[in-house]
Amino acid sequence: MTSKPAEELAETLVELADTLSPEFNVDDFLRLLVNRCVRLLDVDAAGVFLIGHGVVGSSERVAHLELSAQRYEEGPWLDCTRTGEQFTISDLSEERDRWPRYVADARRAGFAAVHVLPLRRREELIGSLTLLDTVPRELEKPELRLAQAIVDVATIGILSTRALRQQETLAVQLQHALNSRVIVEQAKGVLAERLGLTTTVAFATLRSYARSHNTRVSELASSIVNGTFDTNLLRNGSLR
Repeated sequence: MTSKPAEELAETLVELADTLSPEFNVDDFLRLLVNRCVRLLDVDAAGVFLIGHGVVGSSERVAHLELSAQRYEEGPWLDCTRTGEQFTISDLSEERDRWPRYVADARRAGFAAVHVLPLRRREELIGSLTLLDTVPRELEKPELRLAQAIVDVATIGILSTRALRQQETLAVQLQHALNSRVIVEQAKGVLAERLGLTTTVAFATLRSYARSHNTRVSELASSIVNGTFDTNLLRNGSLR
């Protein structure tokens, strides 16, 4: 490997690992992955399928082929995504019986060889990367190791981003729950003072009114605290 590809490989690995910025975009990331694979691995085209997201290809031909395979439910990238196994097909014409429609579409698109690697981290399988050539050929072991290294870094980056987004979502949910709890406690205090109730009875009254009027306890509590709800409606005998 010359110095230029080595420098580009290092740059690629850094970019694929840098997924935690607020500007991270999945489509841009996948497009970076396939385009860099084409350049670094000297293949003619590449496509990536991400479970729950879809297909991104280095060209329209690849995207069309991947979507066609998804429609027919056959092809090496689908089998790779299902099993987590790596597929190396040096000559697609030899696989007509195995994937007849996929091979036919691939040949029409001008491709003669395909190599598919799983996007997997331990037991978590999130998709697959497809490398395509226009002439029959077998990727050498160093090329496959390099491809798998790139895929592994990309997988870790995607999973790290997902974990961060999940943490952020959970934090928002917990903060919302905490805020709602605080509002409810404040509303209980308001009702206890205005209606001469214990806080336990005040909460029961609050909950009963919310249920009978098909509204959330937190929303009713908020309207009580901000003064937009007439608390006299909650006096004994007024729960309708």
